[in-house]
Amino acid sequence: MEGSSLRAVGWARCLPLNDGVKAARDWAREHLDTLGWSTSAPQTADAVLLTVSELVTNAHHHAHSSAQLVLTWDSRCLHIAVHDTSTELPTPRPPSTERVGGRGMFLVDALADSWESRPCPHGKAVIACFRPPVSGQEDR
Repeated sequence: MEGSSLRAVGWARCLPLNDGVKAARDWAREHLDTLGWSTSAPQTADAVLLTVSELVTNAHHHAHSSAQLVLTWDSRCLHIAVHDTSTELPTPRPPSTERVGGRGMFLVDALADSWESRPCPHGKAVIACFRPPVSGQEDR
């Protein structure tokens, strides 16, 4: 739109295989605190942290890759992007009593307002979007 500008703030961190998922959650929590979500939208903040855990775990476990974690807030949506070196795009699988794992993307699908994956040079990116709840409506 003419005359309008989009303002965004973002943070990025590389998480090598030996850097745990807890480090990713702790790092993301610090940035959620700066946005005020930890107090104004605690259930959404928890959903964001679980999504960060799942996406970084997938990068480490399935792609056997470091994870590049990027959080971007554009005043409408908090985008969580995780890049890894695998070209295989994830798909949600329903829970099964036959498998121990495999529920990560199913959880992301249930928690995020939207998500997508796309091929990138040298791998893929998985991006989840979280919108803050309308004031006073923390229904997640």
